[in-house]
Amino acid sequence: MAERFLVPVDGAELAGEDTGPGAGATPPVVLLHGLTATRRYVVMGSRLLEREGHRVISYDARGHGESGWGVERCDYTLLADDLARVMDARGVERAVLAGASMGAHTLLNFALNQPDRAAGLVVITPAYDGRLGDLERWARLAAGLRAGGIDGFVEAYNLAAVDPQLRDTVEKVIRQRMAKHRDLGAMVSALEQIPSSRPFGALDDLAGLNVACTVIASSDRADPEHPQQVGESYAARIPGAQLRLDEPGKSPVAWQGSQVARVIAELLARVSAG
Repeated sequence: MAERFLVPVDGAELAGEDTGPGAGATPPVVLLHGLTATRRYVVMGSRLLEREGHRVISYDARGHGESGWGVERCDYTLLADDLARVMDARGVERAVLAGASMGAHTLLNFALNQPDRAAGLVVITPAYDGRLGDLERWARLAAGLRAGGIDGFVEAYNLAAVDPQLRDTVEKVIRQRMAKHRDLGAMVSALEQIPSSRPFGALDDLAGLNVACTVIASSDRADPEHPQQVGESYAARIPGAQLRLDEPGKSPVAWQGSQVARVIAELLARVSAG
């Protein structure tokens, strides 16, 4: 059974759901999605973790999906504080954290600053390489969304950079997930502010993590906005981290909810084994 919840945060509420058993032999899993996505897009609706007896908590980040915005400025420090508030509200002291892109950066900020609360990490398609990315692109996406809604966002996305064989799929997913947002104005603010925030200082900061970790990196052919090399750099710096790459000719692991859930389950087994 899934229990839906709302957690009050600075001027807004975060909407989420809590599924699976109330307690178990392994820590709960908290899922964190990427920028412009919602909570359903980390494991894509897979219930593999719940079927294996794990408690799973997911929520829409500030300004996404059913969650409010409520602030003038948002950065990764605030997003990590939101994660702590969700965990506190659900009675969770320590959890395995699994996040994609923005969610990956959020959980790393959290784990670096509150290491005792992170039991394990699954870092999916990170993009931050110690430098801020193409802020002009994010500004174009925000402007496109503000002026033309979802059609304007898609037009500004630059699908031409995506492999032609995957282009239709990528556009379909973009339209589906953008339609899940209650407040597109809040999404404009998120696009304008979050990419200009640094989740941590330099890549070498990741060497300070002391927690079981798996990094999922996607091929540049499928996902040029999240370079495979960045994921490889994370795995090389996080002590003991395992790296999961796409199999040649197959759909990215990060796009397959059941595969992402299996990676999380494997990390849970490592955490349980000590």
